Amino acid sequence: MSDALPKIAWIGLGIMGSPMSENLIKAGYDVTGFTLEQDKLDRLAAAGGTAAGSVAEAVRDADVIVTMVPASPQVEAIAYGPDGILENARPGALLIDMSSITPQTSVDLSEAAGDKGIRVLDAPVSGGEAGAIEAVLSIMVGGEQADFDQAKPLFEALGRTVVLCGPHGSGQTVKAANQLIVAVNIQACAEAVVFLEKSGVDLKAALDVLGGGLAGSTVLTRKKDNFLNRDFKPGFRIDLHHKDMGIVTDAARNVGASLPVGAVVAQLVASLRAQGDGGLDHSALLRAVERLSGTQV
Repeated sequence: MSDALPKIAWIGLGIMGSPMSENLIKAGYDVTGFTLEQDKLDRLAAAGGTAAGSVAEAVRDADVIVTMVPASPQVEAIAYGPDGILENARPGALLIDMSSITPQTSVDLSEAAGDKGIRVLDAPVSGGEAGAIEAVLSIMVGGEQADFDQAKPLFEALGRTVVLCGPHGSGQTVKAANQLIVAVNIQACAEAVVFLEKSGVDLKAALDVLGGGLAGSTVLTRKKDNFLNRDFKPGFRIDLHHKDMGIVTDAARNVGASLPVGAVVAQLVASLRAQGDGGLDHSALLRAVERLSGTQV
């Protein structure tokens, strides 16, 4: 363990947070973590990290605090209040929020943290569970250049593409665009799958050849097996993509951008959730197309 590496507090050890924090431990960082589930804390300790009993305890001695929780309300819950990050972190600490939240929440957090002498980066990620495990995430960052430069070695232990996109909130804006593209892409793939199957084509062969042409995409590559096997174990839950479609449609309305196809896919995601599929992977958009096409699912 090099003394030169900053001490890390990691808040939120879910599908993404657990493997990401473990990648920092593998890179030689001292990581103290907190999350609500005891089994996740046990997993962190088994990987060589330190489990804390509260947010306050986790962040007290940290140089860098990383948060990875589901949405804006959870970020606010762990950041604010007497037991939150801002009251308990030391001045000069760097808070990196890697959750996917509204750009405005990130802007507000950076202002509140600034009053406490705490620097903030919003740094949402793309790449899903596989990208987190393999440390090949795409990380889109909003904030100050100097803070980004300081955090870059840490980001490079977690991801492959790391880009400062602009001031506070910019990372979240780019993430919202990412989620728009991913949802529309999955929907297009799902429609193609149902069309191909109903036409009696060998689906695996069809997806292989489509993947090698202009229709190929990271989405198709990553989700092909989900489609083929109807395996919708969540890498990224419909519930979370529903939240993200709300973020992008709301943010787009605020800046005067029209998202006609995005609006349709947002409704399809919402309908899938209303039918009880919110806990499934977002590749389960296939189920919605199947239902619309008269297939019993």
